[in-house]
Amino acid sequence: MAVPDKDKVVGTSRSQANPGGGPAPTHSPSPNGAAAKDETRQAAGSKEPAADGEASKDQPAQADEAEVLDPETISELELESALVAQAKAEAAEWQDKFVRLHAEWDTYRRRTADQRAEEKARAAEKLVENLLPVIDDFERSIDYAQKNGETGLLSGIEAVHAKFVDALKRDGVEIIDPKGEAFDALEAQAVATVPDASVPDETVADVYQKGYKMGKKVLRPAMVTVTTGGPKREVPKETEEKK
Repeated sequence: MAVPDKDKVVGTSRSQANPGGGPAPTHSPSPNGAAAKDETRQAAGSKEPAADGEASKDQPAQADEAEVLDPETISELELESALVAQAKAEAAEWQDKFVRLHAEWDTYRRRTADQRAEEKARAAEKLVENLLPVIDDFERSIDYAQKNGETGLLSGIEAVHAKFVDALKRDGVEIIDPKGEAFDALEAQAVATVPDASVPDETVADVYQKGYKMGKKVLRPAMVTVTTGGPKREVPKETEEKK
């Protein structure tokens, strides 16, 4: 079987497509199609800005929607603000109370200090008033000794001494004179020891200088001598019960 020539086949197909034998017509774009494409492009261009404009309009709307808070959030914020306001009010109230209390304390402290100073002054005044008669007696005793000599001077001095001691006792002064009593180191000071087996051990034998106290405060301890070598002193029952 013979194979047809390729060129012949091609030429035959071309002759069939173009029976007139002229050049093959070329496909040129139709003016109607170009215009349609231009309109499509213009429409697309006009739509794109419109889309941008719509998007720009939607953004504020979305922002407004974002700014709108939920009712629960609003209630929480109101509760927090109310608590803050309450805390501020309480703090201001406590500050005012503190300022008032501080002022009252200053007033009380000043008033108490003034009262103590007045009490000390009154106590000194009372003591001086009680001692003035003693000074008068001393002056009269001195005047009597100058005019009449030493006769009767001793009795005058004893009377002045008794009045002076009485004035001190009226102001709460107590005399410490523990002769013959058990030695008490809180109220007396031992300056010497004396052997004596006839009395219990640590008995005050003699008082060289009397002591004085006011209440429980010892103003001056007594200076005494204490015995040694005697029998052991019995412990009082009150002391044993306390132990």
